[in-house]
Amino acid sequence: MRYLHTLDSLTEDRLAGGFFEDWPNPPSPSSFLRLLKGSSYVVLAENADTGQIVGFVNALSDGVLSAYIPLLEVIPEYRGHGIGQELVRLILEKLDGHYMVDLLCDAELESFYAKLNLRPAGGMMLRNYKNQSGMP
Repeated sequence: MRYLHTLDSLTEDRLAGGFFEDWPNPPSPSSFLRLLKGSSYVVLAENADTGQIVGFVNALSDGVLSAYIPLLEVIPEYRGHGIGQELVRLILEKLDGHYMVDLLCDAELESFYAKLNLRPAGGMMLRNYKNQSGMP
């Protein structure tokens, strides 16, 4: 596995299928690439043999105090090998100078993030499922 910190050579065809599992309206490959390019920080997990991207994490930041990690994904056949933990470790390393780094997750994922020194906190959210596949 190779971890990439740049999108320089990333194309839609390198984004392996299997991301956004169980989403009724997942982003198209072009929207997926746009969301990565629109992020402040991205770390990609690449299968070194095939060049396919098999995992990613992204962060949005104001560049001063705060950052938010909206997405962490590892495609199903690569889960359970520490890729997700390494992606989070690497993005947290990039965000080390920020005062606050936040993310929202389902309760069953709290133990995963707790191992990486994140702790539970209250929050609020709004989901516009009609826009789940991405903005035009």
